[in-house]
Amino acid sequence: MIELFEQAKLLEDFCESQEWRSCFIGGIALQRWGEPRLTVDADLSLYTGYGQEEQFIDLLLARFQPRIPDAKAFALRNRVLLLRSQAGIGLDVALAGLPLEQEIIGRASLFPFLPELSLTTCSAEDLVVLKAFANRSQDRVDIEGVVRRQRDVLDWPAIFERVTPLIELKEEPEILDLLRKLRAIGKR
Repeated sequence: MIELFEQAKLLEDFCESQEWRSCFIGGIALQRWGEPRLTVDADLSLYTGYGQEEQFIDLLLARFQPRIPDAKAFALRNRVLLLRSQAGIGLDVALAGLPLEQEIIGRASLFPFLPELSLTTCSAEDLVVLKAFANRSQDRVDIEGVVRRQRDVLDWPAIFERVTPLIELKEEPEILDLLRKLRAIGKR
């Protein structure tokens, strides 16, 4: 895990050197807010907006190795650049462009994962929103872990305000039902 944090820090430092706005989401943020679990890659949300993604991709590919053939085309198509650090750690860079994604990065904060090594992660509420929207089985387990660890401090009105429009677009109202149940469990 130490090597993962160290390689994530190299990615974050690179983004900062370019004056790019970003934050870690996924497994690294989960280490801060939820029930820690093994994660083998670092998921970074990088605000690129729309129309200028290629310049971000080119600079990242000049610094980090691609993890798949034609990583640039894949990233332009799917808005995720799959990289690998020199130490072999997977670095997934989500090319953020939506206002919500910009807000998530704006709310992010530093957290010390190791002595003298801090990383910027999304808030606990935003992690719940992202995991709820993805709605895979592991995401639901991860949300439960965040609720257990952060039960007394989660801002549920903010979570529902941010996630409801996404769920309506996705047309999966059962996600809201799950969040309501988890909120009730968190109150115990």
